[in-house]
Amino acid sequence: MSHSHARGHDRPQLIPKVPQELVHKHASDEVLLTDWTTHGDDRHTVRAHWPRFHSFYWPRNRRFDPLLFVETVRQTFPLLSHVAYGVPHGSHLVWDDFAFEIEPSAMQVPQAPADVVLEITCTDVRTRRGCLVSMSMHADVRVNGQYVGNAGTRFTNHSPAVYRRLRGTHDLAGLRDRVLPLPPALPPATVGHCLPENVVLAATERADRWQLRADLDHGILFDHPVDHAPGMLLLEALRQAAHANRPDAHSMVTAMSVSFTGWVELDAPTWVTVEPLSPDVLKAVIAQDHGVCLTGEVTIKSVPPPTAETGLPCLDPSCLLDTPHAPARAHRESAGLVSRPPTAGCPVG
Repeated sequence: MSHSHARGHDRPQLIPKVPQELVHKHASDEVLLTDWTTHGDDRHTVRAHWPRFHSFYWPRNRRFDPLLFVETVRQTFPLLSHVAYGVPHGSHLVWDDFAFEIEPSAMQVPQAPADVVLEITCTDVRTRRGCLVSMSMHADVRVNGQYVGNAGTRFTNHSPAVYRRLRGTHDLAGLRDRVLPLPPALPPATVGHCLPENVVLAATERADRWQLRADLDHGILFDHPVDHAPGMLLLEALRQAAHANRPDAHSMVTAMSVSFTGWVELDAPTWVTVEPLSPDVLKAVIAQDHGVCLTGEVTIKSVPPPTAETGLPCLDPSCLLDTPHAPARAHRESAGLVSRPPTAGCPVG
């Protein structure tokens, strides 16, 4: 029988760097978290560093990408599940809902990599026979000491056997043979990106609806093989749909609130729809033929770039390309740009 459980710790736990397996990433250079401290009363402090540049979470208008904020929070879910609540490796964390809100003025890219501190509180921690079943988490986030935003989620934990029963025939076997061909991408600038390979939406016959592009070879969104569309891909699709709906060069997604209501399969068409609820808020739906998979709201605002000089070098898309006019790879890496060859999501994110 499920029961509430508060897990206390008398001594803080510190490590110099978070191993990639603790945040469910295969690539160590995609790990954003650096260490954690576990307190009593289900409270935790997690620290991270943000690079000034990232090949996918690219700064816009001299501000950090809001999805970099989201990915940082997402990495805390598996970390704390493993180190503070005893979830064994191989278990599957599955999102029920997720929400975040950021303050654009605090997202300005600084002169050096940003030090990020997440103060996290876990509530309604439920276990069954000593194993974590589900919990809610809330994070307050500061960057270089300045409050930047908050996020909250509830997720469930499933053993490999339970997960296989839930997924049925939808597994990794033969997935690459079943996955849909990629439809043509929208122009990157219309969805707030610089590079076509980072576009996750394709046009349809409707101006308010797009088809999801799930590129299994995308090195960030599909860091390792998964049997369904990862949560971070779906949140990215909502962010891009909001930009496509509000074509403003200074627009920024400042909040989301979503509920995950079904798996998004990779072998069936997926439709992303947004419609206005108010001047700054869009209603969002992700659906497949079998029904609605996600519902939510996205807040997108026009946020002019900061006027203060930030010392950022060129932000033009050509800065990322290996052309005679582009910086050498070593220069880009020294500037903090995370860039690597595509490999092939993550159940939570």
